[in-house]
Amino acid sequence: MEQEKCTDVVIIGGGLGGTAAALAAAKAGQRVLLTEETDWLGGQLTSQAVPPDEHRWIEQSGCTASYREFRSRVRDYYRRNYPLTESARCNPILNPGNGWVSRLTHEPKVALAVLHEMLAPYVNTGRIEVLYHTVPVHVDTAGDRVTGVTVREGRTGGLIKLRGAYYLDATECSDLLPLAGVEHVSGAESRRETGEPHALEEADPLDMQSITHVAAVDYVHDGNFTIPRPREYDYWRQYVPSFSSYPILSWYASDANDTSKLKEFTMFPNEQGVVSLWDYRRIVDPELWSEPLNDGEVTLLNWALNDYYAGPLIGVSPEERQQHLDSARQLTLSLVYWLQTEAPRLDGGRGYPGVRLRGDVLGTDDGLAKAPYIRESRRIRGLYTVTEQDVSKELRGAKGAKRYKDSVGVGSYHLDLHPTTVSQRTFYIPNHPYEIPLGSLIPVRMKNLLPACKNISMTQIANGCYRLHPTEWNIGEASGTLAAYAIANQVEPTAVRETDEHLQSYQAQLIRQGVQLHWTDAELEGDR
Repeated sequence: MEQEKCTDVVIIGGGLGGTAAALAAAKAGQRVLLTEETDWLGGQLTSQAVPPDEHRWIEQSGCTASYREFRSRVRDYYRRNYPLTESARCNPILNPGNGWVSRLTHEPKVALAVLHEMLAPYVNTGRIEVLYHTVPVHVDTAGDRVTGVTVREGRTGGLIKLRGAYYLDATECSDLLPLAGVEHVSGAESRRETGEPHALEEADPLDMQSITHVAAVDYVHDGNFTIPRPREYDYWRQYVPSFSSYPILSWYASDANDTSKLKEFTMFPNEQGVVSLWDYRRIVDPELWSEPLNDGEVTLLNWALNDYYAGPLIGVSPEERQQHLDSARQLTLSLVYWLQTEAPRLDGGRGYPGVRLRGDVLGTDDGLAKAPYIRESRRIRGLYTVTEQDVSKELRGAKGAKRYKDSVGVGSYHLDLHPTTVSQRTFYIPNHPYEIPLGSLIPVRMKNLLPACKNISMTQIANGCYRLHPTEWNIGEASGTLAAYAIANQVEPTAVRETDEHLQSYQAQLIRQGVQLHWTDAELEGDR
């Protein structure tokens, strides 16, 4: 018999946006049911093992107060619990892993602990209930409203009907949209439709950004931890992307500064001027510790070498989707095996058998993350669609950063498109700092369903920058706050945007909780 649970706000997906949305709605006094497919909340930061990609202002501005609180709590967690050196402990901008992808590379388990701390007052008092190992399977609608979402609990197979006033889609692929019949897009739009210079001539809903199944490894100099030869190793060893003259398993990949060119990388820091990938996403650096805790450094394999773009997860049959998920894992295992056995070394040798998978770091048995990092999901058709023209520094020129009357937050990141699944196009377009318009969070028709992660109304190209950690958190927080505001004031999201009184009141609520709505003139001056 199907169980039923009722609440104020139902949030499907416990990734970064979903967690931020739950926190915001609970703080605003609403009861929340939050579902998560794995047993870890946090998405990019935890189950997908992706340290935060952030902009250069992040230590002072350009994110919400709650996201800044998360960052501070991560550093405090290390100070409280790890034997740091005195200099590391006193460093106000401590970078626990000393990775260079971010100013805050840290272990996924630390992010998970911090998120649990932030949610604890609301989870422990019952205002937030979390259902783990749970996925949506059916959505009930009546006209332009969702009336219930049926989810399946993975361990028992039992079905639960979730009912609320508002439903937020924070799943990694925005799975509620097709289930609820919400107008949406996926993949690449056409240049004719969007006017974007970098759009395709013809739209292709199957041409999506690559996914990556991240792995954690350390390196023991005299060790040999070579894994069994992966099933698909021979395929990936010979696979040459269309934009390269080298196999994907090589030290050559697209240069972010000019994606029409290739750049050489290598494994470890060196004196020959070749860029090292080992310290790129390093999350453990024992140099910061006053006493040894393990065998050495730990890094995450989320490189161009294991970007999977052989096929999409959306718009294909369940069987094909599973095939791509399995092959993405095989590609990462093949990368590990290649590093252990065949990767060219700068000293002329080959292979680093001391590379060891570290499942304990990611809460898994095999050393791979609990879930793949999915860069691009379905996206709603909303009241406003963010495009390349809104963000590109080249296209906006002297006009600078675009301001929106209905802004609900800010962010900044290059329009970073990883190789796509059909055209394999990739680019890294300089951006102006951007804002998040409320219109991009409101579907064109559905009244009580809101996006809460990488699924706002934006083009594939705009998604290249709006998908990163601080922006996804901000979107989730704005969406959770919007649902709470709509319930408290008995008004629909469309009216919040279209009525000056409600828009100003909603924005004032965001400001009170520390959401930055606009970039300051001083910050924008520094962008020129």
